[in-house]
Amino acid sequence: MSLKYLIKNVWLPTTKRLGRQDILVQNGIITRIAPKINDAKATNIITGAGNYLLPGFLDVHVHFRDPGQTAKESIETGSRAAAHGGYTMVCAMPNVTPVPNTPRALAQLIQKNRAAGVVPVKQIAPVTTNERGNTLIDFKGMQQAGAVAFSNDGIGIQSAGTMYAAMQQIQATGLPLAAHVEEQSLMHGGVINAGTAANRLNLPGIDAVVETSQLARDLELARSTGVHYHVCHVSTARSVELIRRAKAEGINVTAEVTPHHLLLNDTMITADNPMYKMNPPLRTAADQQALLGGLLDGTIDMIATDHAPHTRADKGNSFLGSAFGITGLETAFPLLYTKLVTTKTVTLSQLINWMSTRPAELFQLPVPELAVGKKLNGALWDLTSAQTLKPATQLSKGTNSPFWGTVVSATQIQTFVNGHLVTL
Repeated sequence: MSLKYLIKNVWLPTTKRLGRQDILVQNGIITRIAPKINDAKATNIITGAGNYLLPGFLDVHVHFRDPGQTAKESIETGSRAAAHGGYTMVCAMPNVTPVPNTPRALAQLIQKNRAAGVVPVKQIAPVTTNERGNTLIDFKGMQQAGAVAFSNDGIGIQSAGTMYAAMQQIQATGLPLAAHVEEQSLMHGGVINAGTAANRLNLPGIDAVVETSQLARDLELARSTGVHYHVCHVSTARSVELIRRAKAEGINVTAEVTPHHLLLNDTMITADNPMYKMNPPLRTAADQQALLGGLLDGTIDMIATDHAPHTRADKGNSFLGSAFGITGLETAFPLLYTKLVTTKTVTLSQLINWMSTRPAELFQLPVPELAVGKKLNGALWDLTSAQTLKPATQLSKGTNSPFWGTVVSATQIQTFVNGHLVTL
């Protein structure tokens, strides 16, 4: 039986000058876009009410904690949160318990992702066994099992020799190596950016050189190997400059930035509140401005949330002893739209490019397009009504965020994945 959706009276991000549009979807495929469509055979008529239908977002950096840590999140709850945030595909990091160290284990996890995911959950494979030490995994086997990238996210690869060997082998697969750059010998137990907030709160700081020293090393190794080297959660102005120079010199490097590093800085940490604890930490206001500048000039390619849910017990009451990380899938677009688009700092088209088009292109995944002949992957958004972000309205198990209480002007109404309306 043919399933038809007729979505009435919506703005599309590419057709505002043409007025509101109707969209006809049959068996998951967009078959017609026009100012007025009447189809008596439409199974479901959805009233857009003048809201925006935006392409689905793609997050290349999420932590779903499944298996092994499902008190924090599961594939089902994490992917449901993704759909609630307008994401129609995500890429999950491999730091679960146990780590999928073999092609067979990875294939089993991918099957679980398919069975439990409300949106497609693509899987990233580790670089080394258990994301520790120097024993490389079977990269070709992992690619054949379905890996979309390789990463030891959560901990930097400390040995240059190990990283170089990994780059050589990953380059042969054509997949990205997503690097968490962190020189552990320089961490010294830090929990917050080394600076005024750390000094005021008497907390051990994390210097910018923790990130930049390993990044500089890796860029030289990437120059030699030609691997697609992707820098996770860039946080410092110096990192932006290193990446900018590397791109100018032809190194195959891409980079992401998180919403929290774009919107917050360490001057906003006024108390010992672990909701502001993430890794890398919130940096200075100058770093924050450099990150936005890097996005605008193309040095940084995309926005990724680093969605990292934790239990309340793991987050605790202080930076000391608290787990690093915050949630982000459900708050990313509302925050970025409100703080950057409505203030005319960036355009809606730019934000869609950073959250949808570029991550898909660079990770060799399908680009969500609202066009005839394409599967409908997108979300209906109210971009005029205000809402206050609060844990009670979120679908993730994690409630660890510094953004609760923030008023935003973007509310998700419905999400479509591969042409089907997601029930949340």
